[in-house]
Amino acid sequence: MTTPENAAPGALPVSLPGVPAGVPAGSEIGPPPGALVGVEWLGARLGVGGLVVLDASVSAHRGAERRIPGARPFDLDGALSDHDAPAPHTMPGARAFTEALRELGVDDSDIVVVYDGAGIYSSARAWWMLRAMGFERVAVLDGGLPAWTAAGLPVEATGPAYDGPRGSFTARPRAGLLVGGEAVAAALTDPAAAVVDARTRGRFAGTDPEPRPGLRGGHMPGAVNLPFGELQDPDGLMRPAGELRTAFEEVAGGRRRLYFSCGSGVTACVLALAAELAGYEDTAVYDGSWSEWGAPSPLRPVATGPA
Repeated sequence: MTTPENAAPGALPVSLPGVPAGVPAGSEIGPPPGALVGVEWLGARLGVGGLVVLDASVSAHRGAERRIPGARPFDLDGALSDHDAPAPHTMPGARAFTEALRELGVDDSDIVVVYDGAGIYSSARAWWMLRAMGFERVAVLDGGLPAWTAAGLPVEATGPAYDGPRGSFTARPRAGLLVGGEAVAAALTDPAAAVVDARTRGRFAGTDPEPRPGLRGGHMPGAVNLPFGELQDPDGLMRPAGELRTAFEEVAGGRRRLYFSCGSGVTACVLALAAELAGYEDTAVYDGSWSEWGAPSPLRPVATGPA
């Protein structure tokens, strides 16, 4: 699929094969209905001015051969992480984040939809980072690229990096959405808080090896386990809000202050997304996650076995 020669850089035709009729050309796009949007919502608005689609895929899905038409790379393995930090996928500072988003042509007034090639994996991290930098007009595409293609919606060959006009995005950091190890250590002894680990049950228990060399196996003493994949249905879509609430209540009880952790701060954000959908309002993500806590230095306490 190609963009007409007279279109603005990065723009798309409003009428696309396989895309349902929706917002007419020239219309103002309203904010997303919540933290999650379906492929029908995005398909009906693709190409409308003021809508930016970001591909936040990582690992094997990074730089895939196909993408949602016009998607721009939110590169968590590249410019959108602080590579001077000891833990992978660490949030960059406000200045670097501002520059990276401006390079992607994002304006403060835009609506942003993020997706990834795995389904809902790293896209939630991009959503949480944008919110942590004060940008609220952002949603995750439910089911990601697999759901998009399963619906028969169009894709295009992945081209060169975005080279359109620079954006006006300015980071306005919000305190408390991303936290460090000291805050998590305090939460582990707070009866009103729960630290919820998104890793698999084997990694949480310490029976399965960590994928990153040098990390100890196990979990933070007092943490609870809710693998992120259990919050999605067999098609890779987020489960209904009621089921998500039940899942959190089963591990956290009545505690309403939730801290999320995983391997490197990525899938912890899937839990943050699920908690948002379930109605939780007091949540935070441990940016260093197990890559920091499970490291040999500083030596933090580690437990093994199920929660």
